Formats: sequence, structure tokens, C-alpha cells
Amino acid sequence: METALSKTPQQRQVVFLTMLLLLWEADSEAIRYSMPEETESGYLVANLAKDLGLRVGELATRGARIHHRGNKELLQLDAETGNLLLRGKPDREVLCGVTDPCVLHFQLILENPVQFFQTDLQITDINDHAPEFPHREMLLKIPENAQPGTVFPLKAAQDSDIGSNAVQNYTVNPNLHFHVVTQSRTDGSKYPELVLDKALDREEQPELTLTLTAVDGGSPPRSGTTTVHIEVVDINDNAPQFVQSLYEVQVPENSPLNALIVTVSARDLDVGPYGNIAYSLFQGGGVSQPFVIDEVTGEIRLSKQLDFETVRYYNVEIAATDGGGLSGKCTVSVQVLDVNDNAPELTISTLTSPIPENSPEAVVVVFSVFDLDSGDNGRMVCSIQNEFPFLLKSAFENYYTLVTEGALDRESSAEYNITITVTDMGTPRLTTQHTITVQVSDVNDNAPAFTQTSYTLFVQENNSPALHIGTISATDSDSGSNAQITYSLLPPYDPQLALSSLVSINANNGQLFALRALDYEALQAFEFHVGATDQGSPALSSQALVRVLVLDANDNAPFVLYPLQNASAPCTELLPRAAEPGYLVTKVVAVDRDSGQNAWLSFQLLKATEPGLFSVWAHNGEVRTSRLLSERDAPKHRLLLLVKDNGDPPRSASVTLHVLLVDGFSQPYLPLPEVARDPAQDEDLLTLYLVIALASVSSLFLLSVLLFVGVRLCRRARAASLGGCSVPEGHFPGHLVDVSGAGTLSRSYQYEVCLTGDSGTTDFKFLKPIIPNSLVPDTYMLNS
Repeated sequence: METALSKTPQQRQVVFLTMLLLLWEADSEAIRYSMPEETESGYLVANLAKDLGLRVGELATRGARIHHRGNKELLQLDAETGNLLLRGKPDREVLCGVTDPCVLHFQLILENPVQFFQTDLQITDINDHAPEFPHREMLLKIPENAQPGTVFPLKAAQDSDIGSNAVQNYTVNPNLHFHVVTQSRTDGSKYPELVLDKALDREEQPELTLTLTAVDGGSPPRSGTTTVHIEVVDINDNAPQFVQSLYEVQVPENSPLNALIVTVSARDLDVGPYGNIAYSLFQGGGVSQPFVIDEVTGEIRLSKQLDFETVRYYNVEIAATDGGGLSGKCTVSVQVLDVNDNAPELTISTLTSPIPENSPEAVVVVFSVFDLDSGDNGRMVCSIQNEFPFLLKSAFENYYTLVTEGALDRESSAEYNITITVTDMGTPRLTTQHTITVQVSDVNDNAPAFTQTSYTLFVQENNSPALHIGTISATDSDSGSNAQITYSLLPPYDPQLALSSLVSINANNGQLFALRALDYEALQAFEFHVGATDQGSPALSSQALVRVLVLDANDNAPFVLYPLQNASAPCTELLPRAAEPGYLVTKVVAVDRDSGQNAWLSFQLLKATEPGLFSVWAHNGEVRTSRLLSERDAPKHRLLLLVKDNGDPPRSASVTLHVLLVDGFSQPYLPLPEVARDPAQDEDLLTLYLVIALASVSSLFLLSVLLFVGVRLCRRARAASLGGCSVPEGHFPGHLVDVSGAGTLSRSYQYEVCLTGDSGTTDFKFLKPIIPNSLVPDTYMLNS
């Protein structure tokens, strides 16, 4: 069976009151030992292990120890061998005084498991004190007419020993007139009486000196002597008589010094000197009397402080002696009344601290209480503060245990300062308080708690790698390693989310970092769970949801869906000449991969062939006519539009529109040959074209000069040889057709030819010539 009491606080466990009571009932019979006083220190009293039926060494393993009542630590226990040894040399008279038998009570406490054994040690008396008379000399005045057989009381000798070692007999040295008779009181003490054997004659012998010897019953016997002086006086035939032979009084132990105890009174029928009475105090009971008597008035007063705990009763003999030497006796029985003058004593036997917070009904303290007073003054009650989760339980007699009322909570209170109050039932009540400190050790009973159930973090896209994006935090109300928290990323619910490549967490402080640059257009948000685990055993953990929102940056320029800008041939929009103002020519459609204001697009007309003819709606990209068309308007128009987002900084794209004016949609048309270009590119290309044109003109001029020189030389040579100049060989442009018989196409005619963008054929379509028809021959043929 396990108990809460052990060598170390970590091994102490729960024990219940019923268990303690069973243990006490099983061991309630006291083990008694006896030894004589004055035994030398180190004396082997007994082997407790053998007497209790325990194995050798079991006392040590179970934490055995001796608890003495009243701090009379006369014994020590060798827990390894079980031997009970004497510590110091006991003196029975010091320990117990006149109390017989002299029994010392002590307890053997076994801590693991809790068990109590009551043990009594009786100190027997040895004859180490000789009888002593209170005075070295006694004076007796005996009238000469005293008859043989008259008894004269003598003061008794004192002996600190008890029983047979106390005074047993009185003797007097041999003489002709007296012998001594030894008498016994009700309490067993002996006192001497002097008996007259032969009548005295003052004229013959006025004084006698006797030696009184008191002998105890020890082996060898001890003795003490005193001298008795006898003075023979004249005849006094009336001895004093007390009004009462026995006076019984009760005196509180706290009575002040010189307090009146009682007044005794005696009468003597004689007159004159023989009728004058003097009161005296006889020694009685073998105890030094704390009283004095007024020899004239008979008032008995207190000369020493009384102590109920030391002596509870006094029997005092009072002698009344007249002037003629005759005396009478009476007895005053003084009962000392207990007053509540001793506060309770509290002795801590076992204190367990700290105690684990999850221990139910653990024994914290084992203590005993003791009060030297008696009756209600010695009855005690124990209590502690009501607000603490502890209970006081009685083990046996004056032993108590302080146990926990249930499992404690270190997080609510890590330390208790418990005041044990012991109060007796006397009047006034006396109280003793003892404060103990009980510390509660931590167990891992609290999981880490996040400061928020969920966290929302914002990250701007295109962030730098290893960017700190936020911190999560958890607290643990435990202490020590039980409160050390480690943070970790939990596996995501979505298996497609590569969380380990997106974020990382600092296991020590919960800081979150983005591992790579995020792209809003690819991943706008993701969420995962973060775990917080303490270092307790077993470890406890909790989790929180983290939601990361990627913020859009204006990193995408607008993209034109219509008209397409990457076609091999530009698309041309047809506009009838009869169109009204506000006629919808076309609508530019564009998108932006960004979001929010970064995707708010606006349209602007940058350049047009005919300014003022067309307008663009800024919000929807619709290209409309601004006025009526006229015959003077060019048949073809080129518009450059700018599409711009609302980001910071803004991004833009340009689009080129070709518009062809037609009389009706049934008229054949060909798209314009120009390729849509960016205005900036046109400027660069214009410069390039100028350079090429200049180089071409220079080359053609040089070639013409050379051809001219060559032709002239050829003609001269032909004229001289009557021969002709041969036609130069080489590639001749294939797109030229001979229509005049001269082998070249007349430069007087020019046609506009457009290949349809979606026909998929290479057929050419003729449009009317720009020059007047009168200049055109009747028949033309053009082979493709």
C-alpha cells in the first residue's frame, strides 16, 4: 500500500484517513520497556524491529523515527539495526518527581506507509538519594510530669527516592527515657514519633540530646541524622487542641505569592505562659512545602509559586505548641487547581512540500499537539483557514494530518501559507499558531493557447524571399519545461498545396517567413494550420488557422483582346460614309490580369489621321464618330489608341485601328496594306527608312551614271561594227506585265490591290484606277 509520506517530495502519494485509522487500530497496543535510572548513555533498551516483527533494515526504508512528547528526547533509534538506544543518563527524580510510576511516552512513526506505534518507557527508581532532615537540630520542650507512653511528634526526613528506596524506618540512639516509633501516612510516607519510656525529672536532668536517624529501604540502605534537643520544663497539663483536625482548601495555581491559603486555630485551656500557643509548619509528604505560617495568627500563606503540572496536592501538618511545650497537630490538605496557563504545543512530524498539483487527497503534514493543562484547559481544537483547499483529519489521540481536499491547481495558486491554529478550551482560551508553506509543483495539465483562433496575414506579391510576413503567438499557463512552446507547420488539408515551399516558421518564436516570391495572379490566398506544442510529458498541443492573403501589385500591363495586334495583316474596320455622329465604329476589348484598381482600364485616343472625326469612350473603349463624314474626308484612316490601368505606377498598352470609308457594305474592298505599329516604333522606322532611302537614291544615281556610260559606249561600238548592243541578262521583276509592247508597265497607271484576310486564296481583286479612265487602254490582262 502506497502513502503520501516518503523520503523525497516527488515520491509522496495519497493516503486516506480511513487508512490511517486502520493502521492506528492495528497498532494501538503500547509496547512497554523498563530500565533503572542513572543508566549510562548508549544503553540498548530494546530492538524495536524484532519486537514489532519487522525485518532488519525495514525501519530505515520506511522512514522510521521517534517522536518524544514534552521534548524529553532520551532515546534514539538506529534505523538500520532497529536498536533503541539511550541518549544521556536519565534521572527519575528530575523527570517525574514524586510521580510513581515514572513512565515516559513516545511514539514510533513509520512514514512509508504511515503507521504509528505507542511505546512506553518506565524509569525505575534506584537508591541514589539519602534521607535528609529539614533541620540539623530539633528542640522539644517536655514537661517533667509527662507520663510514660506520651507521644511527641518529630519532623520527618525527606527522601527524593520513592517506594522501598524512600525512608522506611527511624531510630534513636539508645537512652533510658525515649524510643522512636515509625508511623505511616495515607500516602505511604513514614514519619517518626518520640515515645516517653520513663518519666523525666527536671531537677535531675533538665536537658537531653538524642540522635534521630532515618534509614531508607535501598540496597545498600542510606541514612540521614538530626539532633533532637529535649528541654524538660515545668508541669503543663493541657496540650493545645485544634478546632479542626483536617483543613481542606483549594488554591488556584496562579495564586500570587503571599496569598492567604487558610487560617488554622487551636485552643489551650491553660493560662499564662502555658496557654500561649505558637503555630509551626511541619514538613510532610516528602515534598518541600511552598507555604509559610504565622506562628501567632495561624495564617498560612503562599511562599512559592504553585504549579499544577508539577504537584497537584499538598498535605501540610501544622503543630500548635503552648508555652509549656505541649503541642497538638492538624492536617491541611491543599488541592492545587489548574488554570489555563499553558498554551498548546504543536510539533511537526512530517512536512511534504512541494506536492504535485494533480495529487488527490495527498498528506501534506503530520503533526501532534500537546497541552500540559488538564480538563477543559487541556482539551484542544485545531483549525486552518477556510479559504484553502486543505482538510485537517484526526489520526489518533493528539495526532493530526493535513491533507489536500482534492487535486490542486498550480496555475491558480502556486504556494499556500497555511496557519495551523491550536486552541484549548480553557478560560481564557490560549492559542498557538504555526505557519507552514506548501508549494505546488507543476504538471503538464494545460495545453498551449493561441492568442487568436485564426490569423490573417497580408503579403504584397513579388515579395523578396525570406520575408517576415507575421508572427503567431501562444501562451502556456504551466511553468518550466511544461511551458516551453515549439511552433510547427501542420500538413495542409489540400494535398495540392506545396506548403513547405511557400512558408516556414521559426519553431522558437512563431515568426512566419515567405520562402519565395508570391504571384497574385497564380495564387491569391492559401491557408494552413500551425501547431504549438509544449515540452511536458506527455506533451500537449493546440493549433490555429493561418490565412495568407496575397495583395495584388500592378505588375501586368493591359492586354488587348480585340482587335488582335499580332495578326500578319491588320484588321480594317468599315465605316459607311452615311454614318451619323456617334456611330459605333468598333469597340476595343482589353483585359488586365491584375485586380482591383490595378485592373480598372481607361481608353484614350492618342493619334488619328483626321483629328476630330473619331472619339473614344474612356470607360468602355467604344470608338464612335464625332461628326458627319464628307467627301473631303480621306478614304482610309489610322487610329492609335492607348489602354491604361489605374495602378501605381500605371501600365499601358497601345492598339492601332484601321478604318476604311465605304459607300456601302456591298462595295468590294481590300484591307489597307499598312501594318499596325506603335507610334514610337514608327518614329524609329521612319528614321531607318530615310537612311535606307538616301542610300538607295545614291546607289541608283551611281548605277544610272554607269548604265548611261555603258550604253553610250555600246552604241558607239555597234555603230562602228554595224552590230547592236545585247540585252543584259538577269532577273526581271515578275510582277510587271507588258501592256504596251515596250516591255515595261507604264507608270501612268497605279492600282490598289488588297488580299482578303480570311479567304485563304491568292486571288486578286481589281479596284477602279485612281487616274481617269480615258487614259486606260481598252484591254488589260494580268496573270497571277
